[in-house]
Amino acid sequence: MNELTEKVNEIMKIGLTEHRQQAHEERRKTLVPMQPRTIDETGLSFQFIVEILTKALFLRGQMRLMDLVSYVKLPVLVLEPLLAFMRTERMCEAVRSSEAETAIAYSLTELGRLRAEDYLRKNQYVGPAPVSLAAYIKQVRQQSVTNMHVTREQLLSVFDGLVVKERILKQFGAAMNSGRAIFVYGPAGSGKTFIAEHLAGLLSGDVAIPHAIVVDNEVIQVFDPLSHHQSIPADDAGSLSLDRRSQSDQRWVTCHRPVIKTGGELTLSMLDLDFDESARFYQAPPQVKANNGLLIIDDLGRQLTPAIDIMNRWIVPLDRHVDYLALHTGKKFMLPFDVIVVFSTNLAPSKLADEAFLRRLGYKIYVGPLSEDEYRIIAKQVCEEINVPFSEEGLHYLLHEHHYKTGRPLSACIPRDILEQLRDIARYEDQPATMSKELLDWAWNNYFTHD
Repeated sequence: MNELTEKVNEIMKIGLTEHRQQAHEERRKTLVPMQPRTIDETGLSFQFIVEILTKALFLRGQMRLMDLVSYVKLPVLVLEPLLAFMRTERMCEAVRSSEAETAIAYSLTELGRLRAEDYLRKNQYVGPAPVSLAAYIKQVRQQSVTNMHVTREQLLSVFDGLVVKERILKQFGAAMNSGRAIFVYGPAGSGKTFIAEHLAGLLSGDVAIPHAIVVDNEVIQVFDPLSHHQSIPADDAGSLSLDRRSQSDQRWVTCHRPVIKTGGELTLSMLDLDFDESARFYQAPPQVKANNGLLIIDDLGRQLTPAIDIMNRWIVPLDRHVDYLALHTGKKFMLPFDVIVVFSTNLAPSKLADEAFLRRLGYKIYVGPLSEDEYRIIAKQVCEEINVPFSEEGLHYLLHEHHYKTGRPLSACIPRDILEQLRDIARYEDQPATMSKELLDWAWNNYFTHD
């Protein structure tokens, strides 16, 4: 009986796994273009793919046909004529260990290795075959961030337990539905960055992101595992296989909508293509990696580059939803700018940009100080989190003897910062962490600088 039960469970487990794989594939098909069946359908030139294959065999040594399929993300139907050409040209040779098609392995000849060295001098990109610029533009437009629909229920769910004014939440909800840029401003410590980062929770739906794109035979790497998070597991080599039925194009990675954040380190040059002189291929700039998602520009005005220069760089993309980039050869090309940009600053808007630019920003949202009730809620939440007993008397003392007497606004960051310092000194003194006057005084004086 136990053996029968185990057998049934195993069959059910296999069936469930197959069902999940089928569900993943069906979901992927709705997002990702169908896999190419011919060289022309790849959008790449015959010679370009030959170079990719030659460099792969040079760097990795002998590879089975299915390993090549998995590595360059192109199906057997596309690779077979290319490999046949390479054999005819005596660039590679094939070894078959059995009659099975999967048993064929390829390795470079001496001529092939010489050609590979020439190709690597041209550029050292080796890996998944890129997609064409036209295919990328079409895909970005199909999965536009403007297709999202943010509801009040979603917003309340994402910000559940957080202290944010209803007025501000309403503004952010409308802004996310607009797909336009959001300008968040207010005093330091008011929670602007905290709110901006939580907007990521409102992004819905998956998107397809290419490993790379090719423009004028130049490779631009787009997929970044540090910025793009896969939502559907990559198919294993067997699924790419000899199954010649229609499947999704493996050159695309199915991911959650991207969220890219940059701050004081941002420079104008970072917004252009990053060309690696030694590797001879490009990395996409942050606004391209953020396409179909969210781009947060934090601490605007704190960059080494003047804020007005950075803002002027965004005028055309924000207005026309396209961006123009240039290769090191001088060739310029257009890419979609399908991004919700969130600018966050504690500087006055008039100091950052002129009226013409501010008019292009869809939503200007002011995040100011808290009310006493909001301050109290945050203090209670922090106390519970860090195991410090909340005291209404201690809070009253903090508000009236410190905030109001010194004129310090009730900023959202202060309760946590003060209470954590109170906890730290209590640990050092080996005494209970309480909201006593003495510990609150110490934490306040330690937190703020004095002239």
